[in-house]
Amino acid sequence: MELVGESGRRVVHAVCSHDCPDSCGVLVTVATDAAGQERAVKVEGDPNHPVTRGFLCGKVAKYLDRVYAPDRLLYPMKRKAGVAKGPLVQGREMEAFERITWDEALEVIATRLQGISDEFGPESILPYSYAGTIGQLGYGSMDRRFFYRLGASQLDRTICATAGGAALTSVYGVKLGTVPQDFAHAGLVIAWGANIHGNNIHLWPFIEEARRKGARLVVIDPYRTRTAALADEHLAINPGTDGLLALGMMHVIFSEGLEDAAYLAECTVGAAELRAHALKAEHAPEVVSLATGISVEKIVGLAREYAGCLKRTGKPAVIRVNYGVQRSENGGTAARAVAMLPLVTGAWKHKGGGLLLSTSGSFPFDNNTLQRPDLMYASPLGRAARVVNMSQLGQALTELGSEAKDGPPVKALFVYNSNAAAVAPNQNVVLAGMRRDDLFTVVHEQFFTDTADYADVLLPAPTFLEVKDVQGAYGHLFAQVSNRAIAPLGEARSNVRVFGELGQRMGFEEDCFKDGDDELIDQTLASGNAWFEGITRERLEREGHVALRLPGNEAGETLPFSTAEWFRTPSGKGELVPVPVYVAPEESRARATGEYPLEFLGRKADNYMNSTFANQAVHQRMEAKTDGVLEMHADDAQARSVQTGDEVEIFNARGRIVLKVGINGKINRGVVAARLDWAKLGQDLSGRGANVNALTSERVTDLGGGATFYSTLVEVRKVERPAAALAHPSSEETNDAA
Repeated sequence: MELVGESGRRVVHAVCSHDCPDSCGVLVTVATDAAGQERAVKVEGDPNHPVTRGFLCGKVAKYLDRVYAPDRLLYPMKRKAGVAKGPLVQGREMEAFERITWDEALEVIATRLQGISDEFGPESILPYSYAGTIGQLGYGSMDRRFFYRLGASQLDRTICATAGGAALTSVYGVKLGTVPQDFAHAGLVIAWGANIHGNNIHLWPFIEEARRKGARLVVIDPYRTRTAALADEHLAINPGTDGLLALGMMHVIFSEGLEDAAYLAECTVGAAELRAHALKAEHAPEVVSLATGISVEKIVGLAREYAGCLKRTGKPAVIRVNYGVQRSENGGTAARAVAMLPLVTGAWKHKGGGLLLSTSGSFPFDNNTLQRPDLMYASPLGRAARVVNMSQLGQALTELGSEAKDGPPVKALFVYNSNAAAVAPNQNVVLAGMRRDDLFTVVHEQFFTDTADYADVLLPAPTFLEVKDVQGAYGHLFAQVSNRAIAPLGEARSNVRVFGELGQRMGFEEDCFKDGDDELIDQTLASGNAWFEGITRERLEREGHVALRLPGNEAGETLPFSTAEWFRTPSGKGELVPVPVYVAPEESRARATGEYPLEFLGRKADNYMNSTFANQAVHQRMEAKTDGVLEMHADDAQARSVQTGDEVEIFNARGRIVLKVGINGKINRGVVAARLDWAKLGQDLSGRGANVNALTSERVTDLGGGATFYSTLVEVRKVERPAAALAHPSSEETNDAA
């Protein structure tokens, strides 16, 4: 969709492709100068989009600073001879690389990958990507075709959402939930591990509308987030105990007869087993209180308010649960327990009730046609390749190949849509693997990230303003086409073009490697699913956004899971068995020893998107209050003889980082917190780059094999040395040491 603007200007409809549930419709104003050059001069939220409603988050509102940043990576480059891999001083990365042409870059990559495949087998090549873009084409299309046909190891993309996704599908059979617009009709909103105001901002107006009508907002979170600060009540739960709190609420609901027995009988299986389990003494509020840190009165009060919301207010209760709940060792089970609550109370029957984790399963994109997994059988392997869990990248780079059962070692790493060196857990092991001289690393990026510092070949990537894509959402039910607003800056090339050209250069004869953007969009929309009825590329280009055709009731309302027909489980109903069993994480205060007694939260910054935006001054200014800060409770600080402003070392057996203490009342005793950042913007005791993932482990969740970022134990001690020793070494020292 393109609108007519002022003379010399046009307005293009795009979609923010960053990893956020909102998937905002964006209007990009493009101006043409006297020399005929086009430049994006304004980005704004689409006022006609029912969820975006004309505004953007603070991150994307300043997006042109990113698009036109002077430090954008705009040309293919290769590492200079003799320059070791390792952290480079920000702003001086160019000294380690030299510019090459795209032909040279593609030839080097194709030749090296073919040689590695011939010598070690194609499984010695590992792609590493995630949701740097969540558009269908950018997230996974031509890249999947390329690596399937090559026979490379498959990547299990687990780092963010798999435990919660597995939990939701185990209970409901599909990732679907309450639409954001319906939150306005709730009588109680529970934000469970969800910092809505920080990372789901377009849900906030609907919650505020509900509050204006008398609803309460209760936040359950171990940290006093922006959302918690604005809530009617904040329950500061201990990390990793969410599943136990949900069972404690069920204990009260069942013991007081507050469940919806008719709905349970009609729409679920296993209700009797869940009831018996929830009523065990170990789930009594008095017991649950000890582990969660929430008082008995608060647990009982929340359960009664939640289950009795409809009777008391005439409106149902709704839960916005987010992925923080599932990033602990028992996180999948915890998410399952929380997801069962609206089944117990029958909240799904009423507009504004239910639960929202993700709506991504609602979009019936044809990924088999888009990604072509059948190409694995045309690879040199002639079979499906091994699967590597991305949450265990450190192990993959340092341990695979040590035993015959593991297959070959990883000899080539191709990173795109991700800053692996910053976001992957157990960072020191990851970086040890990435420093290997015998590892050929290609990085497709927009900036000189932590990961780019380890590249042999760097390829310039475009922003979402510079490509065309089609996108669903995981926080609403509108499909959209994102039109290219401006030509790619410099020589940036999209994932589709890079992997299509690489496939052809490597001699892959299949015509699918020549497909363009429009062909790929048509292919993924042609699933034949009724929910996509009438949704075509041409219609999306014309209208900007189109709602899915989900079933409605007699009143025309879409009420997911209001009746049994909605479930996609084997039983055709909501599945409450196996019952969720709470097990304290290995790394939690329940099992803490004297060596590492503090629970550590490696938080997401409000104004970054994981590590994206962390290098930009305008976003850094918005995060200034927590920049380089370890947030502590006053009692924990006093016990360690530290106070606000003191430099401290946070450490465990995996690693250590240096930060300054901040005592601000946002966390409970026994918990410390710091935000995720680029690694080279932080440091360890020796001054080397490090961030919170120097402390996290490669232990995975009970369901889905996800990362356990929030199951981490540490200790803190004051740094006693001159402040000058904390300065970063010079670029020469850094490059030589690396």
